[in-house]
Amino acid sequence: MKIRYGTRGSKLALHQTRHAVAIAQACVPDCEFEEVIIKTLGDQITNMPLFKVGGQGLFIKEIEQALLERRIDVAVHSLKDMPHAMSAGLAVLAAGCREDARDCFVSVKYESFASLPAGAVIGTSSLRRRAQLRSLRNDLQFSDFRGNLDTRLKKLEDDEVDAIILAAAGFHRFGWHDRIRHYFTIEEMLPPAGQGIIAIQCRSEDVALLTPVFATFADPVAAARAEAERAFLGVLQGGCSTPMAVHAEVEGDELKLHSFIGSVSGTEVIRKVHAGKVSQASEIGRIAAEAMLAAGAADLIGASHE
Repeated sequence: MKIRYGTRGSKLALHQTRHAVAIAQACVPDCEFEEVIIKTLGDQITNMPLFKVGGQGLFIKEIEQALLERRIDVAVHSLKDMPHAMSAGLAVLAAGCREDARDCFVSVKYESFASLPAGAVIGTSSLRRRAQLRSLRNDLQFSDFRGNLDTRLKKLEDDEVDAIILAAAGFHRFGWHDRIRHYFTIEEMLPPAGQGIIAIQCRSEDVALLTPVFATFADPVAAARAEAERAFLGVLQGGCSTPMAVHAEVEGDELKLHSFIGSVSGTEVIRKVHAGKVSQASEIGRIAAEAMLAAGAADLIGASHE
């Protein structure tokens, strides 16, 4: 069997994609894998924040199209890039390669977020991060900041900003633990759905055929996290223009779901925690989302689109 896998071409995307494929290759050594690099709209538009570009799935749409047109057989994504609603005829085949889901603080000059002086400039274009940082401190400034990991680190070293906030998973995958000055706790900075997880996507008709190929890649904890977090997204339908976050913690057969929605200014914040059995992951996600709506989340989601 030959499997063509689609991926973005960034250094991090290629690194994690090849790692995921290597796990599958070890499971089915007779299978031939061919890499197909696809440039997405999110990769092409780098001069403005994603919330200004608009829409969802900016890093996956072109790859999904390649799947539907049968130019590739599977796609490898960062799960956090995948909106709940995917193109008809496609399915998430497996979730795995779970890494640290937390956000981290990186700076050349400062040891921690707490040590930043008033007026310090944080490089991040994420409204989710900005809202939560503002709820912690209201004396900081923000600079729109996009680009791959190397580009962002270079801007930091060139003193364009005082610090950057990024997913720890990318640093861990490259073995760059020593560049991280400080990790935010889940309570301080809730990550987005799927952060730290890699997802394999395929055509729905090929799920049965390809499931054995990615059997050793599939991680039941990652799958439970994905199920709960994406069920939450399915109810609220928030995109990158809404400061929203949801993260599931799994311990044994217990699942705890943390959720957050806030105003862009960080002055209005709704946080919830729901718990239950892993077997109820989807239900917990839906209940959490409905609790958010009952607490006024719809007003915050609507305000973020105005």
